[in-house]
Amino acid sequence: MDITTIIGIVVSAVLIVFVGIGPDKLGNFWDLESIAIVVGGAICAVVASYPLSTLARIPRMFGLLVQGNRYNIGFLVDTLEEMAQLARKNGLLALEEKANELDDPFFKQGIMLIVDATEPEEVRSLLENEVDAMSARHEEGINLFNKASAFSPAFGMIGTLVGLVNMLKGMNLDEGGASDIGPAMATALITTFYGCILANVIFSPIANKLTVRNEEELLYKQIMIEGILAIQSGDNPKFLKEKLVTYVAQKGREKLLDSEGGGAISKGEAGE
Repeated sequence: MDITTIIGIVVSAVLIVFVGIGPDKLGNFWDLESIAIVVGGAICAVVASYPLSTLARIPRMFGLLVQGNRYNIGFLVDTLEEMAQLARKNGLLALEEKANELDDPFFKQGIMLIVDATEPEEVRSLLENEVDAMSARHEEGINLFNKASAFSPAFGMIGTLVGLVNMLKGMNLDEGGASDIGPAMATALITTFYGCILANVIFSPIANKLTVRNEEELLYKQIMIEGILAIQSGDNPKFLKEKLVTYVAQKGREKLLDSEGGGAISKGEAGE
């Protein structure tokens, strides 16, 4: 479980309220009309920008923020090494039973392609096309929050302009005057404050975390593709493992080379 996004948002809110604003002055920053303009405007702009099929995935995207890295690369590499040993000993057809035991449909598809003697170029093309399509769907979700991050300050500025226009229009009224400029200006600026908070404390960090989750899955799938093709080409199992760990940062390679796996191969797509 990864709660860094939640921790970051909560700590940011605490710092803004207790260090920046001050609890005794919190009431100065509460304005329901400004909240409606910024929050409501940003949400409506996002809804207008994306189809329902993308918007329907938002709850699952929020789930990914606390899910953590669910891809066990060590176990994947060990599984591929075991399959390579089995294929060299009994042939590729012996992998069919192993494929039927896999929970990951992408992994199973790749193994069945080489069991069916599909050409290596076609195997790579099919699997990489699927990864590209998956990444495109993930990018659409990431862009959704990037758009929300851009819309929030824009609607904050709209709210500020509305407040300034109303303030200037009322300056010549008998019941108004110069004494009202300060409070009116403060109210007008609150919408900009709300927009900046939404963009930089909530929407932008969410987009960044979803990008990290996408990169984790892309790495996992890339290692899987290279391992499947190495099995098909008959690579030595030990060489296969050494080849696959090159996709991991240097400090983690020794641990993977010495590992004996553990955990379960994850199934499904992040953000799908």
